[in-house]
Amino acid sequence: MIEIRDMTYGYNEEKKVIQNVSFSLRNGEILAIAGRNGTGKTTITRLVMGLLKPEQGTVFFDGRDVTQSPAAERSAVIGYVFQNPDSQIFANTVLEEAMYSPLQHGYSGKQAEEKARKALREVALLEFAERSPQLLSRGQKQRLAIASALAAEPEVLILDEPTSGQDCRERVQLLRLMRKLNEEGMSILLVTHDMDILAEHATRMLVLEQGHIGFEGKPAELFSDKEKTEALGLELPEAVRVSAELGLPICLTPAEIYAKLVRRTGTHA
Repeated sequence: MIEIRDMTYGYNEEKKVIQNVSFSLRNGEILAIAGRNGTGKTTITRLVMGLLKPEQGTVFFDGRDVTQSPAAERSAVIGYVFQNPDSQIFANTVLEEAMYSPLQHGYSGKQAEEKARKALREVALLEFAERSPQLLSRGQKQRLAIASALAAEPEVLILDEPTSGQDCRERVQLLRLMRKLNEEGMSILLVTHDMDILAEHATRMLVLEQGHIGFEGKPAELFSDKEKTEALGLELPEAVRVSAELGLPICLTPAEIYAKLVRRTGTHA
């Protein structure tokens, strides 16, 4: 669906944040990007979205070269949600915020409102439609930012550290929403430092290291190699550590641990 070829970008001449990076986001998958701080995770998402222009390299969407297409044009098919929702929320009401994107893509006011209300219902914020966004909690603001992206009916959703600054309840709500959207066919590019989220939800993962891709593959492939995981500056997910301590095959989620223990003991806890 999205393909990046030989991408290079630097914020100054001396240091390139991204160097000759190539990867693809496949239809219907959750692709997670991880790595140490400063390795270019957010930079890559902004290059995909068109918020930054590469020094070299090409961005394709469904085989079409969109490297020179502006972010406004790409937003018809790619929804982008910033790490800090306050960076993108500006309207007076929740409904107006969700209507902005479809209005920018040429829909009438009535059509935009219908799409906005549908998106707000999807993220459980419709009851706050007439409220000021500034009165929402951090988690609600993050869901509003997602609704604003969904109102344009994109095919891809980019989430940059979506659970940062949220309490446990808000975190669970957002992750359930992400999985629901993915199960309905949405392709998702997820930036996260939380290895437990990555292990449980990612179809595939990239790890950036010194401007290059240090690993690309399924989470279980990396987390089964503790030394490589730590060499890339990552921690093993909790479920992986616990399953190893219990002498089980690698488990990425607590549910997998439970299932394997049930099979081992023949009893349910």
